[in-house]
Amino acid sequence: MALLHYNQNYLGFVAKLLLIATLAVGVEAIGVNWGRNASHPLPPTKVVQLLKYNNITKVRLFEADPFVLQALQGSKIEVILGIPNSMLPRLNSSLKVAQSWVHDNLTRFLSDSSPKVRIQYIAVGDSPFLQSYGGQYVPYVVGASMNIQAALTRANIADQVKVVVPCSYDAFQTESGLPSKGHFRPDLNKTMIQLLAFLSKHNSPFMSSISPFHLFQQNKNISLHFSLFKETSHPHKDGKKVYDNSFDLSYDTLVTAISGAGFPQMDIIIDQIGWPTDGVVNSNSSTAESFMKGLLSHLRKKSGTPLRPHKPPKEAYILSLLDEDQKSIVDGGFERHWGIFTFDGQAKYSVDFGQGSRSLVNAQNVEYLSAKWCVVNDNKDLSNVTASALDACSNADCSALSPGGSCYNLTWPGNISYAFNSYYQQHDQSPDGCEFGGLGLVTTVDPSVDNCRFSVQLQTAYGGFLQVPSSMYLILLYTAGFLI
Repeated sequence: MALLHYNQNYLGFVAKLLLIATLAVGVEAIGVNWGRNASHPLPPTKVVQLLKYNNITKVRLFEADPFVLQALQGSKIEVILGIPNSMLPRLNSSLKVAQSWVHDNLTRFLSDSSPKVRIQYIAVGDSPFLQSYGGQYVPYVVGASMNIQAALTRANIADQVKVVVPCSYDAFQTESGLPSKGHFRPDLNKTMIQLLAFLSKHNSPFMSSISPFHLFQQNKNISLHFSLFKETSHPHKDGKKVYDNSFDLSYDTLVTAISGAGFPQMDIIIDQIGWPTDGVVNSNSSTAESFMKGLLSHLRKKSGTPLRPHKPPKEAYILSLLDEDQKSIVDGGFERHWGIFTFDGQAKYSVDFGQGSRSLVNAQNVEYLSAKWCVVNDNKDLSNVTASALDACSNADCSALSPGGSCYNLTWPGNISYAFNSYYQQHDQSPDGCEFGGLGLVTTVDPSVDNCRFSVQLQTAYGGFLQVPSSMYLILLYTAGFLI
């Protein structure tokens, strides 16, 4: 009896340890996308501190920036290192190019002679199958992946680093809205079978984005509550399978597509999933917080989905860590507002990355430009001010002025002032940056109104400025009240 009691206690103790370990794995499987499409990004060392402060242990990078990799050395943060789409043709055509890339961007950061960067995956391309790219990168993806794999093997690091390919959320679809009818886009069928065969051969997972936000925007049959994991949402039925949230619906559509291509057991990594906080209706911090809490709670239960019960994604990466004021707005102004944190590392809402009840920690010791702003000089003749606002927005970021955005309700000429200030800040508060033919005026009084923030940029500029077609901003300016 004593021995039986001991064994029961021991087995109970082991079970508790296994449960704790399982929960820990669930927490560690959540990472973030760290994009750098910003006019004034936070210095890499401060971003790495931000990750550490908030117990974020996984990060996806979109390119091999040496300053970012140096900042990550010795941090123990696990990395997905991206290769930009522009490199795919060269990598496809030349093994030497692949070897050179691996040598320059991996070998020295994995060396025992210095603190390592914990690079787990090389992501070949950045959503190269995205439909808006018109198929221009599709012919190069598999060949580029094979050459990177061969380069890793020749460098004797193929056992440390896996090759993956980020698949866009629109690469798989279902006309009926039922996951059981999921399939890859017809134009991608041949490429996907080749890619899946390659990944399977090297025991690599399939990587894809899932976008409940886009599904909600594009599908009238998907409610906001269904997208936000609300218990009050109306479930969707697919035969005997019942779906109570948009994530499971999309995920199982992808599972069916992969299974239909002949690889039903392949592991899946979600490389991008999130909810923006500005730039369109139903895009705000409150809604994003609700989505994020629902998503993380769902993933940590490890209950899986109707088609893959008890087998959730291998990993999931939140889109994104920080706002990026130079991201393309072809799909909408919201593209610049995916961040959990603002561009300067200030938390927009509360979410648990493993820090428990403690709130998110903001970036520390952030250095800003002077506390001054550029606004409209309303003592001047403003009859031609719209042209100046159009010019400012085409060279800066006016996405918050989009319908549903945080600054959409600014009255004229406040919206003009917002455009002027955005240009002024992105151009480092230079005197010429607030000229606008004499219509601009520098002030030390913060013109922010309610939730509409007139930002002051960071001190250190990085990269160039995004040029946006004027025709695109003509539409935005009209809806924002510039053109009256």
